[in-house]
Amino acid sequence: MASSRLYTKVDEKCWSIIYSPQYDMKICGLEKIHPADSCKYQHIFEHLKKAGMLTDKNHAVPLEANEEELLLAHGKSYLNSLKHLKKAGMLTDENHAVPLEANEEELLLVWSYNVMAILEAPFILLIPNYFIQRFVLSKFRYHVGGTVLAGKLAMERGWAINIGGGLHHCSGNSGGGLCPYADITLCVYMVQKNFSQVKKVMIIDLDAHQGNGHERDFMDDKSIYIFDMFNSSIYPGDREAMKGITLPEKLSSGTDDSTFLNLLERNLEKAFKEFSPDFILYNAGTDIMAGDPTGLMEISDKGVIKRDELVFREAYSRRIPIVMVTSGGFQRRAAAVIGDSILNLRDKELITIEPWPEFTHSKDGNES
Repeated sequence: MASSRLYTKVDEKCWSIIYSPQYDMKICGLEKIHPADSCKYQHIFEHLKKAGMLTDKNHAVPLEANEEELLLAHGKSYLNSLKHLKKAGMLTDENHAVPLEANEEELLLVWSYNVMAILEAPFILLIPNYFIQRFVLSKFRYHVGGTVLAGKLAMERGWAINIGGGLHHCSGNSGGGLCPYADITLCVYMVQKNFSQVKKVMIIDLDAHQGNGHERDFMDDKSIYIFDMFNSSIYPGDREAMKGITLPEKLSSGTDDSTFLNLLERNLEKAFKEFSPDFILYNAGTDIMAGDPTGLMEISDKGVIKRDELVFREAYSRRIPIVMVTSGGFQRRAAAVIGDSILNLRDKELITIEPWPEFTHSKDGNES
C-alpha cells in the first residue's frame, strides 16, 4: 500500500486539528499593504488556546509539501511558472538580460509576475523570486501539507480540521484568487490512492466564491460529487468550471442567514440522497460573513457556526470521514468566529479527541 511523507504520525492524545506557525504571512512588514488578515491562522489557534481546547503540544503539525508531492496534482509547467518568468513563457533566450549559462539559483532571482497575479499583491514584484519561494509560497506549501495530513487523520478518527487550507481557486494547471496550489485536489487524490475503501468523495464548498479549481480538476470524474453554494455575482464567474459542479446553488449578494441555512439544509438532504460518499472534504470559507468586501453576503457570526454544525452533523450521523479547511474570509473578526465554531462542534460532541463512536479505523495509509 502506497503511503506519503506528509502522512506523519499524530499522537492519539492530540486533537485532529492541524496548524503550523508557518501558515501566516509575515514578509518584513510588506504583508500590511494587503487588506487581508495576514495572521488569521495564528489568531484562530490562539483563540482555541485561550478557550483551553488547544495547547502548543496537543494538535497536529504538518510538513511542507515538496515538488514531488505537488506534482501529484499539478503539471510541471505550472509549478515552473511560479519560479521565474523564463519558465512561465514570458521570457525567451533572446529577450532577457540573464546570461544563458545562468544556473537555477541565478534564474530564481528574476521577478515573480505569475505569483503576483495569483496572490493579487503588486508588492511581490519588488521581491526576487528566491525570497518569494522561501517566505511566501513555502507558507502555502505548509497549508497543502496540512490538508493532506487532515485526510489521513479523518480516515483514522472520523474527522479532521486544518486551520488553514482551502485553496479552491487553484487547479492542476492554473492558480488564482490567492490560491497558488490545489490542496483540495491533492488531498482527494491522496485519500483515494492510500485508502482503498474510498471510492467516492463529496466536496462541499460553502465559501462565498465558486470553487473553480477543484471543479476543473474533477470535471469528468464521476467518483467526485461537488456541491457548491456560492455568490454567482462575484469572482471568479468561471462558467466552464461550473460544468464540474454536480449540485450548484447560486446565491445573490446580500443573502442572509434564513435564506442561506434553509438552502443549505435542503441541498445537503438532496446531495446525500443522490450520492453516498466514502469521504467528505468541506471547504468552510468565512467570506460569507456580513462585512466581507469580497463575499458581499450578510451571514451572521451565528449563521457561520450553525452552517458548520449542519455539515458536521450530516457527516457524523453517517460516520463518513470529513476534513474541514478554512478557506477564504480575512476580516479581523473571522478568526474568532472560526474558533467559536470549532468550540461549538466540540461542545456538541461532533468532534472529540477519541475516534468517533462506531467509527471503523482504516487499515491503509501507513505512516512513513
